[in-house]
Amino acid sequence: MAVARPVDPLELETPSALGRWAAAAAEFCRQRPLGAIGAGAILFLFVVAALAPVISAYDPLAVHFDAMLARPSALHWLGTDAFGRDVLARLIYGSRTALLVGFGSAIVGAALGTILGVGSAYFGGRVDLYLQRLMDVFLSFPLIVLALALVAILGNSVPNVIAAITVPMVPRCALVIRASALSIREMPYVDAARAAGFGHARIILRHMLPNVMAPFLIMLTAFLGQAILLEASLSFLGLGVQEPTAAWGLMLRGAAVDFAEAAPWMAIFPGLAISFAVFAFNLFGDSLRDALDPKLRTQ
Repeated sequence: MAVARPVDPLELETPSALGRWAAAAAEFCRQRPLGAIGAGAILFLFVVAALAPVISAYDPLAVHFDAMLARPSALHWLGTDAFGRDVLARLIYGSRTALLVGFGSAIVGAALGTILGVGSAYFGGRVDLYLQRLMDVFLSFPLIVLALALVAILGNSVPNVIAAITVPMVPRCALVIRASALSIREMPYVDAARAAGFGHARIILRHMLPNVMAPFLIMLTAFLGQAILLEASLSFLGLGVQEPTAAWGLMLRGAAVDFAEAAPWMAIFPGLAISFAVFAFNLFGDSLRDALDPKLRTQ
């Protein structure tokens, strides 16, 4: 007869990592309902983008000359464009382009900005002086102007659009991260690590970077909405993603003044999709900032 193993009381009291994440998510949804709505909207965008071939009844690139500028109907729920392409199908596949460009540029921009901000604050002196003056040069240009100049130089493929959106975001993130890293640099545990003979790389990786994750996550979520909006702006101006790729800004460009009265659905639905995505990321980012801010958390 098998003997049951006695249960350690600590095993009952200590929740698993999954349980802690679930409890934290439930607490976030309870305290930040708007943030939960934003997170749900973001999850919805990911599901739509991942299941685009299953959800869409039409090929977003298929041209139907017998259905050009068709009004919304049971056959085409959101109508068709000037080439007879289904607007709903292009909206669904356009979410892939928006999320790819948004996450690609936001993650790379926030990561590079974090590395430069932490390095500038940690080393100080001339390193800090030269890096901050370089950041000031980039910050002197409006974000959209710098992105336009870069994409005009690099070309308007998807990787080049991601690079053009990434560069203006780096100095903005670097300044925020540097402000947090300056206070962390003076903490006793950093001084203790120096006194113990730890190298610069170990101090930065083990003590500096983990303690700037909160502003990093806040900047990342803030950049996501900006990147999606900037990609749509570049595509609308003809310097972003090019035809026949499905992209929301490109759909707005195709619904220019010529079709504003004849087919208003060509502009209304892409505009609503852009607003929905940007609003979702902004809602979630603001709530995440409030949740990670120690001052607001104590209040």
